[in-house]
Amino acid sequence: MNWLRSSSFFSIAAVLAFTTVIWYGAAVYLNSDVLIDKYDRKKIDWNFTKLVEDSWAMKRPIMPAPHQIMLDMKKSIFGYKINSKRSLVYHGWVTISSTLVGFAMGAVLGILLAVGIVHVPTLNKSILPWIIASQTIPILAIAPMVIVVLGAVGVTGLFPKAIISAYLCFFPIAIGMVKGLRSPDPMHLDLMKTYNASKSQTFYKLRWPTSTPFLFASFKVSIAISLVGAIVGELPAGARAGLGARLLTGSYYGQTIQIWSALFVASIIAGSFVFLMTVMESKVQKRMGVQA
Repeated sequence: MNWLRSSSFFSIAAVLAFTTVIWYGAAVYLNSDVLIDKYDRKKIDWNFTKLVEDSWAMKRPIMPAPHQIMLDMKKSIFGYKINSKRSLVYHGWVTISSTLVGFAMGAVLGILLAVGIVHVPTLNKSILPWIIASQTIPILAIAPMVIVVLGAVGVTGLFPKAIISAYLCFFPIAIGMVKGLRSPDPMHLDLMKTYNASKSQTFYKLRWPTSTPFLFASFKVSIAISLVGAIVGELPAGARAGLGARLLTGSYYGQTIQIWSALFVASIIAGSFVFLMTVMESKVQKRMGVQA
């Protein structure tokens, strides 16, 4: 139970408590105009206590209270079968599938580009500027084009969303790996040359191990961005499954609680992915003999 006495636990608890209080206050403030207008039209007597209670119990609030979101998440996660289209587990898994495929594609592409940029000077001068320029185009402009073009050739479903995720997440991996592969001390590189090591030996025994901290730092950023890409990819497609589809449905029908529930689930998934990357990094570094 040492974690209960740790300063970090109390810091997190304090931040959560403060955020919750502010959230409840914001819910009252943002929902009050609608309720007051309703009271005036129906000539309902009201006081501040009634206003607060009704603000936290609206079916379609402008800003839902935290407990409303939690109740909707509980209902959507545990109240339906996991294969039901009303289940957040079902929609979450659809988005997770696109996220993981897109992340895998982006990781492979980013690592290959980084290796080429570091070892081939021509690629460093020709490809690197284009990689950087590619990220200046808003993803909301690219996503519809990708969906429409691939749909025209009969490619639908998971793959177009994975392409959008890969487009977003390959950049941090490529840049991080370039930095990591160039991070070995020049003395160590000279030592490898003294031992007459080949380029492949230098890569596997020096450059690659040195780049792993940079790689996992990039992975943590990229896996979260990949999730965003998967959700964005579901928006222009009019998808019927996935967290993006859940957001669209909530937007169409004014179900703000449903929208916030989907956003909360997305943040939990992203946090879980980042945590898993942290665990993997710890295990890899331990295996490599790195002292914590």
